[in-house]
Amino acid sequence: MKHLVYILFVFLTATVCGQSQRLPLRFRADGTFKIVQFSDLHYIHNNPHAQRALIRIREVVKAEQPDLVVVTGDMIFGEPADQCMRDVAQCLDSLGVPFCTTFGNHDEEFGLGHDELYAILHTPNNVEPEHVAGTEYDYMLPILGSRDDSTRAALYCLDSHNKRHYGPFVGYAWLTKSQIRWYRTLSRSLTRQNGGRPVPSMAFFHIPLPEFETAFCKRDTWAIGARMESVCCPRYNSGMFDAMRQEGDVVGIFCGHDHNNDYAVMWKGILLAYCRYSGGNTVYNDLVGGNGARVIVLHEGERAFETWIRLKNGTIRNPLRVPDNFAWSDPQKRPIEKD
Repeated sequence: MKHLVYILFVFLTATVCGQSQRLPLRFRADGTFKIVQFSDLHYIHNNPHAQRALIRIREVVKAEQPDLVVVTGDMIFGEPADQCMRDVAQCLDSLGVPFCTTFGNHDEEFGLGHDELYAILHTPNNVEPEHVAGTEYDYMLPILGSRDDSTRAALYCLDSHNKRHYGPFVGYAWLTKSQIRWYRTLSRSLTRQNGGRPVPSMAFFHIPLPEFETAFCKRDTWAIGARMESVCCPRYNSGMFDAMRQEGDVVGIFCGHDHNNDYAVMWKGILLAYCRYSGGNTVYNDLVGGNGARVIVLHEGERAFETWIRLKNGTIRNPLRVPDNFAWSDPQKRPIEKD
């Protein structure tokens, strides 16, 4: 029941867009939709080290000109929490680009709860559904077609929680069974509306799934990007990855949380990718090149997409075409190279 508000909001927004103050997300005329993901800003008000996060946000958005900015948690890291979040919200809103957020495990540690932080974040350019206090922070954003109002892609934004569980599974909390049911309900509804074909979708949340660790350690997979720390995921696997694989719509899962990882790995047909650490020097971060963001470009009607890491001064790393760059090919069938 907690998710019912979001389900109703999404479909009312998609079908009655004229009554919403926020314009719907839509593919461009050329059939592309660009997302810039930031994560782990760890922003502290009046801390000079923290300004690096806001500077990078402005720089990357100016360079990439995205259709949507997604911030996957740990936005603030100090008191007063309201001013920290207000600084972040004002920076994001000033970009003139639609944005949305998910919470991380640290956001609620500095005196304000998620309901209060959400109210600060909900500025004119924030495209998240209106939140009802006490309900879950999961929502889906439809991306409409370039030529019609059908849902051509979907973005699932989930709360990966912030509390550790003790007992048989010591460590971070996990995505719950109710969240999995909520996802399946929306996914199947979109599939029915799309004539029985799953709608190409992506998922964004803060703490990586256990499959990020499993996939990286398998001998028959390869990762592209940096891994300088262990995957800090829940020790209990609640089954969200398997649910997304079974529904057949999600083509990429994007997380943050581990500041020294920015790799991407293909696992059972779904790309598992870290964002680049986006914050300043308020917490640990050791990746060469400094802070940055992940860029994702969707193509209308396709399951394939591009992604890369953008750093300061226009530096781009690890550009990928998914799934092409994770597939073996026959070298004898490639065009003859001319040196």
